[in-house]
Amino acid sequence: MATVDIRGLVKRYGTHQVIQGVDLSIGDGEFVSLIGASGCGKSTLLRMIAGLEEISGGTITINGRVVNAVPPKSRDIAMVFQNYALYPHLTAAENMGFSLKLRNVPKPDIRKAVGDAADMLGLTPYLGRYPRQLSGGQRQRVAMGRAIVRNPSVFLFDEPLSNLDAKLRVQMRSEIKLLQRRLGTTSIYVTHDQIEAMTMSDRIVILNAGRVEQSGAPLDLYDTPANLFVATFIGSPAMNLIEAVAVRDEGRPVAVTQDGLRFGLDGVADIREAMPLTLGMRPGHFDLSREAAVGSMPFAIDVVEQTGAESYVSGTLGAHRMMIAHSGRFATAAGPAFVTLQPGGLHVFDRTTGRRLS
Repeated sequence: MATVDIRGLVKRYGTHQVIQGVDLSIGDGEFVSLIGASGCGKSTLLRMIAGLEEISGGTITINGRVVNAVPPKSRDIAMVFQNYALYPHLTAAENMGFSLKLRNVPKPDIRKAVGDAADMLGLTPYLGRYPRQLSGGQRQRVAMGRAIVRNPSVFLFDEPLSNLDAKLRVQMRSEIKLLQRRLGTTSIYVTHDQIEAMTMSDRIVILNAGRVEQSGAPLDLYDTPANLFVATFIGSPAMNLIEAVAVRDEGRPVAVTQDGLRFGLDGVADIREAMPLTLGMRPGHFDLSREAAVGSMPFAIDVVEQTGAESYVSGTLGAHRMMIAHSGRFATAAGPAFVTLQPGGLHVFDRTTGRRLS
C-alpha cells in the first residue's frame, strides 16, 4: 500500500499554466476522486502522478519516494483508462498477464495471478475470448484485471466508466468500490460524474482552473460547500440561488431579496449591513404542499417531472425560478402551492467573493 503526497504541483504548456500549485495528500488505502468541469486539469493531474506528463514545478511523492524523475513503469502504479486500451490480438487472459510477461514473471505465476484476478472479477469463463468478443463491461473488467495482477501500490482510474451505458455504470461503480475495499489499494479516480464521485469516494477533491477549490468527504462538500463554485457543482439537481442584501430588522440580521422575500440570518458569521449576498437552497431541502403552513412561502408550479421515487417540481418563488425535489410522487398539474425551507437548509455566500458565510 502507499501514500501519495503532492506539493506545489505546476504544469505549463508554453505560457499556459493548467495546474496551478496543487497541494494534496492521499492516505494509505484511501479512495479519492478528482472532479471538475472539462478543462479543469483533473486528467492532467492524474497523468502527472502516473508519469505520463512532465512536471513543470513542485513534487510528487509516492510512499515516501519523490518520483518526479521516475519513469511510469517504476512508480509502482497501475492505470485503468477510459478506452480500455486492450490489445485486440490478445485474449482476455493474455491482456491481463501482458505486463507480467514483460517483467519475465514465470508462466505458472502469471497463470495464478490472472486466475485469481479473473475469479475476483467474474471473468473466468471469458479468459479465452478476444476483446471484440466481449461486452463493454467485460472489457472494462479485463482492463481492471490487468491492473490488479500487477499488485500496485496505487490504482489510477481515468474516467473508466464513461463509455458504458447508464445501467452498467451503476453496476460497475459498485464493483469498483467493493474491489477497492477488498484490496485496500490507494486509489485516485478521475470523473466528470459527480454521482460516481459521491457514491464511491472516501474523499472528493474539486478542481477549478487547475486549483483545488475544496477537498473533503462527499457529504461534507454537499452540506458545507466552501464557496459558490462548490455549492453549484455538487448536487443534482443543482442548488437554487437567489441574490439578496443583508439588513437589520429589529436588531436581527435578515437577507432581503429585490422582490421582498426575507430569510433570517441568525448564526451567520461576518454579516454586515448592506452586504450583497447569494442565498443557496438545495432542491431537496424544501417541504412542498398545496396548503399553507407556518413559515411557508407561495410557490407557483410550472412543471412536475415524475421519476418514480422523486418528483422534480419547477416553478417560481416570488420572481425566482426554482427547482424542488419532492420525495415521492407529487401528481399535480401547474398551479399555486406552498414551500417551507427546512431547518438548516439555507446556505449564505458573500456575493462579491463567493465565500461561504454560514
